[in-house]
Amino acid sequence: MTDDLRNRGLDAWADFFETLNHDTLDRLPALTVPEVRFRDPFNDAHGRDAVRAVLAHTLDGCRDLRFTVTHRLFAPDLAILRWRFEATVTGIGRMDVIGTSEVRQADDGRVAEHVDHWDSGEHVYLRLPLLGAPLRLIQGRLGTVQPVAGRRKRQSPTSMVPARKPASQ
Repeated sequence: MTDDLRNRGLDAWADFFETLNHDTLDRLPALTVPEVRFRDPFNDAHGRDAVRAVLAHTLDGCRDLRFTVTHRLFAPDLAILRWRFEATVTGIGRMDVIGTSEVRQADDGRVAEHVDHWDSGEHVYLRLPLLGAPLRLIQGRLGTVQPVAGRRKRQSPTSMVPARKPASQ
């Protein structure tokens, strides 16, 4: 694959996400190989129809959805996209997520695999009513950063260690 094919293919893929709506889903065949794989923290879709279903579900569950690709990096066998996702998500509320995607391309520049990396714990699980409270408790016990009235307060490492009882003589 030439660099020109890679660049054009990746630019078209980034544009696809930046203009994502139900009508643009028809562009998937031109942008992807038939057996394309799309994976994110909630999905592992194989094939164009499955990828289309995941993206349609995303569009159905979001208002004011906006992807902005901020960086494109090339390695010999893959490209990395850094992006920002903004939307109001049903059951979650307003989301503003920074993430990255590993994109592998076929020889003609079309996308063969797209794997998203972003913190679903912070942006989804901790915000769910029944799941969020116990997860925040676990997070507070494991981390050195404690939530305080909507902000996080840094604790010293020694404050996390229980005090020892004096040894009996």
